[in-house]
Amino acid sequence: MSDSNTTEFSNPSTFILLGIPGLEAAHVWISIPFCIMYIIAILGNFTILFIMKTEPSLHMPMYYFLCMLAVTDLVLPTSILPKMLSIFWFNSREINFSACLTQMFFIHCSSVIESGIFLAMAFDRYVAICDSLRHSTILTNRVVALIGLAIVLRGSLLVMVHPILVRSRPYCRTNIIPHLYCEHMAVVKLACADIRVSSYYGLFVVFCVLGLDVFFIALSYIQILRVIFSLPTKDARLKTFGTCSSHLLAILAFYVPAIFSSLMYRFGQHVALHFHILIASTYRLLPHMLNPIIYGVRTKQIWDRLLQLFHCKKT
Repeated sequence: MSDSNTTEFSNPSTFILLGIPGLEAAHVWISIPFCIMYIIAILGNFTILFIMKTEPSLHMPMYYFLCMLAVTDLVLPTSILPKMLSIFWFNSREINFSACLTQMFFIHCSSVIESGIFLAMAFDRYVAICDSLRHSTILTNRVVALIGLAIVLRGSLLVMVHPILVRSRPYCRTNIIPHLYCEHMAVVKLACADIRVSSYYGLFVVFCVLGLDVFFIALSYIQILRVIFSLPTKDARLKTFGTCSSHLLAILAFYVPAIFSSLMYRFGQHVALHFHILIASTYRLLPHMLNPIIYGVRTKQIWDRLLQLFHCKKT
């Protein structure tokens, strides 16, 4: 290796994203499902936002949180897919160092914000079912706005540490990232310094932040289920549980692959690299495609409004 490649450079001008090592010949074919997921995510989430804006009956706390979720579901895929497609279609692998850090911030910040939104939705469902008479007085528009602001600030401040730590590391081995996008640990592993702080902080965010969100969501649903099972009739139980079903499906679609992908990246040394990249990239897109479908199909008010829109277009 030449001296120019081994000399420390604390801020490399560019990184090289390899894409999916070993599957370069199939890049164009792999791009097709990713592109389809992205198009569905964009159309679905814009449709959700349009329906929320035009339907006054949906101007309630649960749907305000759903609007926040739709915005997040637009930001995260948009932060990674254009570059992914440029790799797949044009073999454009270079990414500016600052652009890489910006992409990293939006990827991880959006994930933490989305987790916070799911927690806020769980709190809304808890109040609506367990203390329904006080729902409108507890979750006022001002409270919802403050909760939304707190979610965004929490995500931004926690994730800001990632690019700061990455920027502070010296890089003397290589600037080649074996990934489709600037994932935190994929970039940190290129540093020629001790990366334990970055690794431990990443685990802290996963387990102590996302883990706490999962804990409080579970706690909310334990209380919700207690109230549901105490209802006198089966129809009442099913109707009440139906108001939570879309939220529960979206939670599973988000948290299960998130935890699996994070653990596989840190402890799955024997997992084939191309398999890990495919799983991680799918996880970054799939929940954001599924959320508008889940809420659109399983939320009666949204589904009815959507049918009205299509009926108006036909007539």
